[in-house]
Amino acid sequence: METADYIVIGSGCTGAMAAQTLVEQGVNVLMIDGGIVDAKYAGKIPDDDFLSIKKREQAQYEYFIGKDFEGIPFGEVKTGEHLTPPRKFMIEEVSRLMPLVSKSFFPLESLSLGGLGNGWGLGCCVFSDAELAETGLPVSAMRDAYSWVAERIGVSGSKDDASPYTAASVNSLMPSIHFDSNGKNLFENYSKKKSKLNKQGFYMGRPSLALLTKEKNGRKAYQYKDLDFYCDQDKSAYRPAFTVKELKKHKNFEYRGGLMVLKFVESEEYTTVECSAIYTNETVFFQCKKLIIASGCLSTARIVLRSFNGYDVQLPVISNHYSYLPAIQPYLLGKDTDARKIGFAQLSLFYDPQANNMDVAMGSIYSYRSLMAFHLLKETPMGVKDAYRFLQFMMPAFTIMGLFHPERSSKSKHLSLHKDSNEATGDVLNVNYRLSEKEEQQVSSNEKKFSQALRALNCFVLKKINPGNGSGIHYAGTLPFSSTNERFTTHSNGLLAGTKNVFIADGSGIKYLPGKGLTFSLMANAHLVAKEAITNN
Repeated sequence: METADYIVIGSGCTGAMAAQTLVEQGVNVLMIDGGIVDAKYAGKIPDDDFLSIKKREQAQYEYFIGKDFEGIPFGEVKTGEHLTPPRKFMIEEVSRLMPLVSKSFFPLESLSLGGLGNGWGLGCCVFSDAELAETGLPVSAMRDAYSWVAERIGVSGSKDDASPYTAASVNSLMPSIHFDSNGKNLFENYSKKKSKLNKQGFYMGRPSLALLTKEKNGRKAYQYKDLDFYCDQDKSAYRPAFTVKELKKHKNFEYRGGLMVLKFVESEEYTTVECSAIYTNETVFFQCKKLIIASGCLSTARIVLRSFNGYDVQLPVISNHYSYLPAIQPYLLGKDTDARKIGFAQLSLFYDPQANNMDVAMGSIYSYRSLMAFHLLKETPMGVKDAYRFLQFMMPAFTIMGLFHPERSSKSKHLSLHKDSNEATGDVLNVNYRLSEKEEQQVSSNEKKFSQALRALNCFVLKKINPGNGSGIHYAGTLPFSSTNERFTTHSNGLLAGTKNVFIADGSGIKYLPGKGLTFSLMANAHLVAKEAITNN
């Protein structure tokens, strides 16, 4: 049986940060991971920009539509609809090895190298002191951790009206990416109307993104190729797999992929970790002195429940409510398409009616091109030929807002693990997720106010698309922070209650989800948990 001082479960954003902190402290680290990579499209996409590929490449359908046409969406918009064929590897084997049953919750999970970080939108927001206090995260330590993580991954941003909500306060901030015509026109309109909008509680500015605008550690500055949904050739957009690759160069780090962790058993001397090989179902065991679980709160819940024989035990779960607001800017209808487009968010619009940086709703604003018109055809009430011509005219004016709302735990939001011999793991996760009437009213009210704010900027919402609970891919709260040492809770330092050497480094402990992007805060916390694991004896 292989033994390590520290085992980190998961290679996503939190696992990568925790492992890097441990390796830098000189301890021996073993990372156990699903490790699935893109074997179908890797290396297929030319090192060129989107428009040039569209004009010249004969085989472009392979990666834009998919060899098996898997990039063409059918039915209603649902979680993961934005995943292009080269990103589909993120969710391979998930339905088989991570079964989940629900009529009200539709999450995205991953067994890939880099986890959901392969499709992260790169938004870096800092939580306010009030938000940190309600989440249960340590205020002062998180401030330092934000800067620590920003230095590692590279963050670009600007000082503007959105700065109190983004990561513009951290050290080593690079300049923001350039606007395309869509973002430029909208921001100019905001500059003219900002006084009125500020009085209504709205603040717009450039998002802070884990996106390089200057070279860093062998990663190139952003090249504006508009292939952000397909590949990471220049490594300008941070992906946790980059960190794992660098860690493999260290003698005190070992990576074992192709495994899914089932459970752990803690003894006086060691913690034994039981895994199943993804493709052979072989059972594999490892031992460690300290275990750090960073596999995403849904997967972490499964591991902990199995480890404590907690079948049928009900755990809380929270997830930011999320919706799309597709809109048009009439000024841009029929205009020539920008040669330089951006797939990532260009603007962020925050709604803070109390002006106290608490319970803030956030809208991320995108242009639309590289996901292509065929994704929109089924939403258009006309024949395909006419619809395509219509969309060509509309595309330059399309603006898409992704809207996140703050979320709290309640009795109507919970999950439980049930035994099921028909499943590969012998169990299935059941999730119930219902908003209260008051929460639904608040979401509806926020959506209406955001629509009105966009209208004031000469940007008109066409419809609201709700992909369902869990579609925002922000999950937390399954093992909430507590000082009671009650089973299925987590201490503020990340130590799992009822254990001596098992730490939780993902979002499982967070008790409240601000509407701002979550990932940057998760990485900062993972760094802190890893430091605590080293010092905690």
